[in-house]
Amino acid sequence: MTNRLSLIEPPFEPEIDALLARYPRQDGYLLSLFRTFANSKRFLSRGVPNLLDKDSPLALRDREIVVLRVTAHYDCEYEWGVHAAIFARAAKLTPEQVAATRRLAARAPVWSEREARLISAVDGFCHRGVLSDDELDAFTEDWSKAQQLEIIALCGTYHTISLVANAARLAPEPFASRFPPA
Repeated sequence: MTNRLSLIEPPFEPEIDALLARYPRQDGYLLSLFRTFANSKRFLSRGVPNLLDKDSPLALRDREIVVLRVTAHYDCEYEWGVHAAIFARAAKLTPEQVAATRRLAARAPVWSEREARLISAVDGFCHRGVLSDDELDAFTEDWSKAQQLEIIALCGTYHTISLVANAARLAPEPFASRFPPA
């Protein structure tokens, strides 16, 4: 028996099944990530907050820029690909912008100034865990306190999700996008 994180396959224990029932499905399919969370009842019920709801203080586009950039930072093709495939169009991100979350500098011409500052903030949180004074000034000017906390929480949540997916060596979902060529 191995202690490596792995997908839990049905049939699930009743308590795990009940917890998994709360997770979203893609066309009836339960994502590999959620079945990996099922290695721990505690993690499955409390591990990462679901910040993908309609009550978010962030616009869908801003939220998805954060998620795509964070998962790209941690080389998590699994989660990056799920979001690129499921949410990018609804967030009105062009294919060039989706690709830019992976490989271009924050100041790439595909972004508005505000979006470039958002990406710079995400980069600062991912690389250093802190923003420079200039980055912090822009961050607090662009975003309300509730939005700032949401962005920080998204960075932390998708850092954790990236680590789980990478440690479990999750293969991309069949419907997911793949990282653009380097």
